Amino acid sequence: MQTVGLIVFIAVAVGFDFTNGFHDAANAVAASITTRAIQPMMALGMAAALNVVGALVSTKVAATVGEGIITIEPGTHGLVVVFSALLGAILWNLITWWFGLPSSSTHALIGGLVGAGLASASVIQWESLISHVVIPMALSPVIGFGLGYLLMIAIIWMFRRGRPHAVNHGFRRASVLSTAASAFSHGTQDAQKTMGIIALALVATGHLSSFSVPTWVSLLAAAAMGLGTLAGGWRVIRTLGSRITPLDPPRAFAAQTSASAVLLVSAYVYALPVSSTHIMTTSIMGVGASRRLSAVRWSVAQRVAMAWILTIPGAAISAWVAYLVVNAVV
Repeated sequence: MQTVGLIVFIAVAVGFDFTNGFHDAANAVAASITTRAIQPMMALGMAAALNVVGALVSTKVAATVGEGIITIEPGTHGLVVVFSALLGAILWNLITWWFGLPSSSTHALIGGLVGAGLASASVIQWESLISHVVIPMALSPVIGFGLGYLLMIAIIWMFRRGRPHAVNHGFRRASVLSTAASAFSHGTQDAQKTMGIIALALVATGHLSSFSVPTWVSLLAAAAMGLGTLAGGWRVIRTLGSRITPLDPPRAFAAQTSASAVLLVSAYVYALPVSSTHIMTTSIMGVGASRRLSAVRWSVAQRVAMAWILTIPGAAISAWVAYLVVNAVV
């Protein structure tokens, strides 16, 4: 029975990874599609491939998610807890996708773990949660905004005497590289969360004696992320690509480059599960603010920020309810 439950869990986890891919595809490609630097399907195809590559490079973030949020007791009940966390995250992902809000799949999953942990009276590692999730969640968007703003100011100064047509043409070409970096960094961050939760379930069911990420789990999560990205999240792409601030090729390049830098440093240097959605969105705000503050549609930004604030508690409540239902059925 436990083996059947584990198989079902892995299938649902792969589904979550797929929704993560199409929900967060906008992070990598929205700016380039909006500025017509890359054709939409070509951008999504490149993003899907590089999401896979990024997912296979490291498991540092997976370890933070799998070991640093809650402590799972081995056995069927532990699997129920992890399964409920996953259901809560999926439900929140679908709600925000439907309304076109670029919320964070990362924080939906973490909120799901907290909610299921509270409902099941599992041990929640509050100190680790605050230091590895809450503080980075608050700081990383600020860093993304600041870096996007400063990089855009530098670009404006460096190319101030260039012809607009030539500058735009050059940055459309450069956007291919910034899109690739953005997709790679997204895979490095987001696919690892699914790896971490599958490995956590393997520990709970006794298939692993200690936390580690098997190669087949990395490959499965990477493939699901890539396919989801290829499917595309067009509702969120429209929000990021044009509704927050008007983008031209230099600003698209600056936003993608800034966000990629923050994501890669967070993953490789600090092993922090930060949100690619949060960072890309604030990087776009930063490059928009370099023109003037009124160039950013703060009403849209306010809606996005509200989705960020609600994600962890919203996913936690969803997971709490999921736990009550699943535990009653099992």
